[in-house]
Amino acid sequence: MKEKIRMNVQRPGQMDNQTMLQLKGIFLAPYMQLATALIGKARFAGGNMFRHQIDTMGILIDYGYIDSILLKASVIHDVVEDIPGFDHNQIINLDEQGKEVYELVLEVTKREGQTKAEFLRGIIENGSRRAKILKCADRISNMISLGFVTDPKFIERYCDETEYFIFPIALEVDYNMYQELINLVISRRKYLEDSGYIKN
Repeated sequence: MKEKIRMNVQRPGQMDNQTMLQLKGIFLAPYMQLATALIGKARFAGGNMFRHQIDTMGILIDYGYIDSILLKASVIHDVVEDIPGFDHNQIINLDEQGKEVYELVLEVTKREGQTKAEFLRGIIENGSRRAKILKCADRISNMISLGFVTDPKFIERYCDETEYFIFPIALEVDYNMYQELINLVISRRKYLEDSGYIKN
C-alpha cells in the first residue's frame, strides 16, 4: 500500500524547549564525522560538499523537522554518490538507526547510469515522505548556492529542472518549502533577465 503523504503547512518558528531536548537526544555527531570526508569536494558555486550537508540539515530544522532518521540522512546524503568506493557499512553500523538512514540516503542518491530526469521522476513516483522532504531541503540549499553561479545556461537548466521535478514534490509534502522554491526560481530567472540572457 502506498504511503499516505501529509503535506506540512505549519512552520513552527522559534524552537521550543521540548524540540530542543528532542534534537539534543539525536545521535548526530558520528554522522557529522562521516560527512567530513566531503570537505575536499568543491562545489560549483563555491564552498564544499560538507558545508552543503550541514546546510541541508539546517534547512530541515528551520522547517520544523526534528526526525532523527531524516536529520542523520541529511548530514550524509551525498557521501554514497560523491565518495568513490564508499563502504556503506560505515553508515549501517553507526547506530541502531543506521540501516534506515542508509536506505533513505539511497533514495536520494542517483544510481550509476541513471539520468537526472529518471532519478527525480523516481522520487516523485516512488519516494518515501522522508525522501521527498530531504530532496526539497537539498534543492533549497542548491538554489541558494545558485546565487553565486554566473553561468546562465547552468542557471536556466537548474531552474527548469526545479520547476518540472521539484515543485511537484514540494507541493505534495511541504507548502512552505514550495513557496521558498518558487521565490528562489523567480530570483534566479530575474538575474537571467537583468543580465540580458533572457529577452522580455
